[in-house]
Amino acid sequence: VLRDEFRQPPGDVVVAAGEPAVLECIPPRGHPEPSISWKKNGARLSATDERLTLRGGKLMLANTRKSDAGVYVCVATNTAGEKDSEPAELVVF
Repeated sequence: VLRDEFRQPPGDVVVAAGEPAVLECIPPRGHPEPSISWKKNGARLSATDERLTLRGGKLMLANTRKSDAGVYVCVATNTAGEKDSEPAELVVF
């Protein structure tokens, strides 16, 4: 089972370059409990980027760069399927 509504979809974030940014997402309720991943501009984010930390539903970017700006989507996945959140924009100035 994967419910429809994200309990907390990510919101738009504006940060200065070099500052950390946090996008937060609480997935829909589901059974089994959904796992969270993130997409940026439609492409799945890789956990190998050392500046990215995924903890629970939080995506943390250390030392943001202009290139981090874009549209982020939180993806909830379990055996029932996959559901994308509403998009959130990260603005880096």
